[in-house]
Amino acid sequence: MRLIILGFLAWAISCSSVFAEEYNLTVNLHGIKNSIGQVYVELYSDAKTFRESALAQHVIKVAAKNDNVTVKLSGLKPGAYAILAFHDEDENGVLNKRFGMIPIEGYALSNDPEVFGPPAFEDSKFEIVSDKELNIPIHYK
Repeated sequence: MRLIILGFLAWAISCSSVFAEEYNLTVNLHGIKNSIGQVYVELYSDAKTFRESALAQHVIKVAAKNDNVTVKLSGLKPGAYAILAFHDEDENGVLNKRFGMIPIEGYALSNDPEVFGPPAFEDSKFEIVSDKELNIPIHYK
């Protein structure tokens, strides 16, 4: 009988992870300089793939709007994430950079860290443990 109870408890605990909480994330980007092109919002959950668009957990593309754009993501599991967003004015699907390093289109990072060189996941990382809203400025060089 004890083995049956232990087996049932183990099964119940394993099932609880299947029903883990999911949360919503609202990303408000502000400071967009015009309505030309698209705005990309990329969500990452792994430091190893951060800044690699093809490996982002989510990529959302919306029409650019002068000043503000809001994007909503749902069904996110608790954990660490980072946002990289950019204003793709020429609609080529990538963040254009001078010398392969310096963005020449508007860009934004969660936590709005000061960056000198490629941005790091750790500097942009935030935790999802409930529904969350981020307000992030877009920077133009």
